[in-house]
Amino acid sequence: MDQVEVYLISAFSLSEQGGNLAGVVLHADSLTDTQKQSIAKQVGVSETAFISRSDKADFQLSFFTPSIEVDFCGHATLGAFWLLHHLGHISVGFYQQETKAGVLGVEVLSNGRIIMNQSLPLWSTKFSADEIAPMLGIQPDFIIQLGLPIQALSTGLVDVMVPVPFGMLDDLVVDSDAISTFCKQHEFVGFHVFELAPVGAGYTASCRNFAPAVDIPEESATGSSSGALACYLNRFFGYEKMVFQQGRAMKMTSQITAELRLQNGEVTEVKVGGEGALVKKVFIEV
Repeated sequence: MDQVEVYLISAFSLSEQGGNLAGVVLHADSLTDTQKQSIAKQVGVSETAFISRSDKADFQLSFFTPSIEVDFCGHATLGAFWLLHHLGHISVGFYQQETKAGVLGVEVLSNGRIIMNQSLPLWSTKFSADEIAPMLGIQPDFIIQLGLPIQALSTGLVDVMVPVPFGMLDDLVVDSDAISTFCKQHEFVGFHVFELAPVGAGYTASCRNFAPAVDIPEESATGSSSGALACYLNRFFGYEKMVFQQGRAMKMTSQITAELRLQNGEVTEVKVGGEGALVKKVFIEV
């Protein structure tokens, strides 16, 4: 059996702390999808990115959870390009990645931060608090009083944006089985639950992301969901630059930045960024 080298990168870390682990495999051209799935399952983190050559872009990236392939993954994209820069394979500048969510831009800054373009927002179904609140262990009225919709939305993957009052986020009682069944039924990835930060907090919102339908009970930083949340908050509050905190309840606090460009009130560009840190390197048999 051959061994494959997998780097574990903490994406969206904050001063090299917290973040969300992503696996990254370089030179993955010869691996089959079956082998990639096996590697991702053995690595055991929420997503592993596989980097290959591309005829359409600078690199082709594919993303696998421990159980399935997904079209796009923000934190694994950050981990992949952070690693390429860290190892000296790419320099500061602009690049393009070919993904199943399209060809998307990635920028490597001189300070090592990675800024990713995401797909333009696709607005999907709205849901009632009566449907969603029981799966989070809270009363529907707590959501209703905020006056904000529960909205399925995608900038690469479809997540359900769920607002909750400030102070309730860390105390949710999550029904993972119910969320999994709901997301599989509607072909969503997960729930992105958020509370707006108080004035002067230094960040825009705190978030939690639950995706048990793809074997991710909770993750501490989700890039694709952050792009979607940025578009949501722009629509209802007009924000164009945002900072999100995620992973606090997991004691893995992460920081994600989001910036939108607009033309005539419509979002024309979605950018999500953050830092990375190398955790370790492992070898997986295939």
